[in-house]
Amino acid sequence: MTEQLTFEQALAALEQAVSRLEAGELTLDEALECFADGVDGAARCRALLQTVETRVEQLLRQADGQVTVEPFATPGDDLD
Repeated sequence: MTEQLTFEQALAALEQAVSRLEAGELTLDEALECFADGVDGAARCRALLQTVETRVEQLLRQADGQVTVEPFATPGDDLD
């Protein structure tokens, strides 16, 4: 089911898991399940962010005035 969540839903689920764990009112089994849910939510958020990162492009204006689209590169990216 985690794979079906949007980023916002997965982030909300992660925040809820953190809040429940921080409250300290769960049994050990409940805390373990909550922790697993939080890990799943974090993994879903990470996967969605990686997908978006690969789709981000930047528009570059050339010296002649034309605009080109190129993948967005961050420092350390090796796009050779």
